[in-house]
Amino acid sequence: MKPVLDLVAKLGPARLAAMGAITLALIGFFAFVILRVSRPEMAVLYTDLSVQDAGAVVRDLEAKGIRYETKGDAGQTVLAPRAELARLRMDLAAKGLPSAGGVGYEIFDKGDAFSSTSFVQNVNHLRALEGELARSIRAIGQVQAARVHLVLPEKRLFSRDREAPSAAIVVRLAGDLDPGQVRAVRHLVASAVEGLKPERISVVDERGRLLADGARGAEAQAGIGLDERQTGLERRLRAQVEEIVAGIVGMGRARVQVSAELDANRIESRSETFDPESRVVRSTQTRNENQQSQNSETGVTVGNELPGANQGQQNQGPREASNKNEETTNYEISRVTRTEVSEGGRVKRLSVAVLIDGTYAAGPDGKPVYAPRPAPELERITALVRTAVGYDKARGDQVEVVNLRFADAPAVPEIQEQGLLASFLHPTKEDVLRMAEMSVLFLLGLVVLMTVVRPLVQKIVASEVPVLGPVSILSAEPGLVMAMEGGTASALPSELAPSDNEARRLVEFAKINGKIQAETIERVVDIVKSNPIETVEVLRTWINDR
Repeated sequence: MKPVLDLVAKLGPARLAAMGAITLALIGFFAFVILRVSRPEMAVLYTDLSVQDAGAVVRDLEAKGIRYETKGDAGQTVLAPRAELARLRMDLAAKGLPSAGGVGYEIFDKGDAFSSTSFVQNVNHLRALEGELARSIRAIGQVQAARVHLVLPEKRLFSRDREAPSAAIVVRLAGDLDPGQVRAVRHLVASAVEGLKPERISVVDERGRLLADGARGAEAQAGIGLDERQTGLERRLRAQVEEIVAGIVGMGRARVQVSAELDANRIESRSETFDPESRVVRSTQTRNENQQSQNSETGVTVGNELPGANQGQQNQGPREASNKNEETTNYEISRVTRTEVSEGGRVKRLSVAVLIDGTYAAGPDGKPVYAPRPAPELERITALVRTAVGYDKARGDQVEVVNLRFADAPAVPEIQEQGLLASFLHPTKEDVLRMAEMSVLFLLGLVVLMTVVRPLVQKIVASEVPVLGPVSILSAEPGLVMAMEGGTASALPSELAPSDNEARRLVEFAKINGKIQAETIERVVDIVKSNPIETVEVLRTWINDR
């Protein structure tokens, strides 16, 4: 026990505190390394979960004894060990998790259908239909969650008129839905519900924006369709112009705006054209008429009217005969009847504005110098733009191509790295976390080296310096002398080579030895001055040993 107490007394409170701090740091360092190595790597199991689904997933993981982590205000993101992600997702999917707060036709798999009333069956069918539609809508990339509300009027007996069904859809988006996607959602729901029309479906997002109004009539829907057609036309023409101009001036060095004016009027026209030169015989009618008559000179008397009075006078008097021919020919003149219906949405006028940056060349100081583009080049670009958009002067179209300097300088082209170099220059999130972890371990190792190894090395070097004295130096080989500070062996000058004159060699050696002794003494004095506490401890140890 006494040697231990003596050692503690020799070390002093400062050294004991330093040793304790170093010991705690080493224990903490190795504990961190062990925990970090033994902890499994966590990855995202599910994200953007509802509170109900997150709670159900967490309960299932706790029942299985699997380590997990949650992120977000309400635990919408659940993390699990990366090696078990696939198995966990399959197990949870078999249990219907996550359900996204809705049920489908699996609702009929639970319960007894014979004991439920028709009202319950109708309600379950409506819930199942709404849940299945919500799942189908969530299949769209930008839709994170969806709820569908269907209004299906009941069929009434002895009633001819029936109210049309309607629907309301609420979606939570990760971005925005374009008009085409909104129409796709409405047609999807309308095709799945009997008697439901797309015009009777309203779509609202989580921010309260009305994406589609199901209360408007057909005329309003036609107006919306015209606006969508105009927007689509402008977007398509702008993309075409940007593609052709970017191939000349470079990507990002041109700005294009297209304004299209569409005619919303629906025009229906009918016309008939007759050609008198082209006659065709349609029908021919011929009529022949023959007539004969005989004149009688006898007057009208009572005797002539008696029966048999004119038998002897039938051949008396002259006869008259007439013949009549009539022919009618009908001709048909060629006729052309044309009916034209022009629907709304025709292009009435186009206006295209193209802004082009100039060229840049390296100046004397190495900085890029701006130079405007020549007029012939602008004229050629203008001709290309007119051809791309279908320019029509009679329609009043206008195309302007202007060269102005952009506020931002051209971007420096990035070098495309491949392979391992690209992975280092473009790290992923996991790579960043791994590099941060390695940096922490490196800093901890550096702290250990500076606080533990370095003081020990300094102590060893300081303890070895007093041992070296004139005796050890004199006992060294004649040809080599140890340097005090560097700790490396250096050869003596070439003048100390063995000579025939032994006396001269001894004199030279004595001079060098004296010089080395003087330098050694000076260094020892410097060490004593710079380390007075260590010097006192060394002297005290020597005195106690003697």
